[in-house]
Amino acid sequence: MAPVRLRHPKGVTTLQLDFDVLTVQDLQQQIFSVTKIPPSQQEIKSGYPPQTLTIIPELPLSSLGLRAGEQIIVNQTVPSPSGGPPPSTLSRAPPAPARPSAARPTSTGPANVPTSSGVLVHRVVPDDNSCLFSSVALIFEQDITKAQKIRQIVADGIRGDMETYSEAILGAPRDTYVATILKPSTWGGAIELGILAKHFNTEIASIDVETGRIDQFSPSPQESKGYRCLLVYSGIHYDAATLAPTVDAQDEWHQTIFPITSAGTSDPVLEAAKKLATILRERRAFTNTATFDLKCEQCGKGLKGEKDARAHAQETGHVRFGEY
Repeated sequence: MAPVRLRHPKGVTTLQLDFDVLTVQDLQQQIFSVTKIPPSQQEIKSGYPPQTLTIIPELPLSSLGLRAGEQIIVNQTVPSPSGGPPPSTLSRAPPAPARPSAARPTSTGPANVPTSSGVLVHRVVPDDNSCLFSSVALIFEQDITKAQKIRQIVADGIRGDMETYSEAILGAPRDTYVATILKPSTWGGAIELGILAKHFNTEIASIDVETGRIDQFSPSPQESKGYRCLLVYSGIHYDAATLAPTVDAQDEWHQTIFPITSAGTSDPVLEAAKKLATILRERRAFTNTATFDLKCEQCGKGLKGEKDARAHAQETGHVRFGEY
């Protein structure tokens, strides 16, 4: 463990960091624990004069070029009106301001779409690396603070089906994957959504803001209860979508699970979800990490997105990248 001094709006804190084990995402989570600044709003600087660091959460902590005893500075950035990420970082984009009616967008209130049964509302959850689990907790537990309970359901699902969730499917030894997914700093994805759909016997439909694509994670026909719920995916962040009598209705009046009334994506609830995604897309409330133009600061090679950066790091050992 090596000490790094963190200067932040609340004062100065010494962090103990393991540069050989931690990722950039782990550092962001430690900063969040100290400062309560969400990862998407963290502007991290180091050096003299201080320079803004390029943040790629999944890369090793060593990609930032920090050394033991060094000082880093974090400030809270203000999200741009477009809802896109700060230009100097690669992190989660905050959900955009929205429109309370289908006709004219406004700059306040959650994004929403009127339907014949009420208003489909974009329900924003904290940007703290547990967004998938918080969104599922909001839907099935009506309480985002139960995200860790949802993580435990995933862990139990993996342990209970060793044939389906083999090392080849998980991409890591099973025990390692389970230990990692139980950490509050670890993101979830398709594997977790499939397990949760099976556990709750409910389809989880995730709509991609950028493309409007709907990914449907379904239990087996024999186990399905005939219901679905909705997640909104920005590229690196999950939120929920729920139905309410009015946009500002209290949480207990929100319907979080819906009966499946038609096959495919022609269901009225899914049609409303597509309209919701369109509103958020118009506000640029998504991040396409696959299309960022990057450059290796050690050899100068041009790269495209996180995938190229990770592959280049594995091939060369180079871990310092900047945006073009």
